[in-house]
Amino acid sequence: MNRSLRLTVLLAATAVAASAATLPAVASRDASPSTLTVRVSDYGQIVFDARGRALYAFTRDPRGRSVCTGACAAAWPPYVIRGRLRAGESTSARLLGTTRRSDGSRQVTYAGRPLYYYVGDREPGEVRCQNVFGFDGLWLVVRPNGRLVR
Repeated sequence: MNRSLRLTVLLAATAVAASAATLPAVASRDASPSTLTVRVSDYGQIVFDARGRALYAFTRDPRGRSVCTGACAAAWPPYVIRGRLRAGESTSARLLGTTRRSDGSRQVTYAGRPLYYYVGDREPGEVRCQNVFGFDGLWLVVRPNGRLVR
């Protein structure tokens, strides 16, 4: 990871910790009609949450399990949900699932990959951390078929 990106991630993680990590709280409300949606981005069609926030997969995660905790989860908060999973238009219900995190919360998975936000993505539709190396793995957005965008 280059120095400026590393500094950005560190500052973003600090800001998230200081602000009580508002992104995961938004994700866990589950008040929207679907869990995932598909939108067009600079990387083609990719998976977003129902509010239009980009979702990332971490290449270091084994299928169906998250290894991103602590400072990693501060920079890339997991997409957690309390309610029922719902596949939105252009997403596959059979690829949608969850995994239990160490704190007991349910993290949304797609094609077996745990999904995360990036704290630097502030507006719906933003994708600011595609193909970035951090915490010993790559962070990549996900196509509707479950494949990662490289």
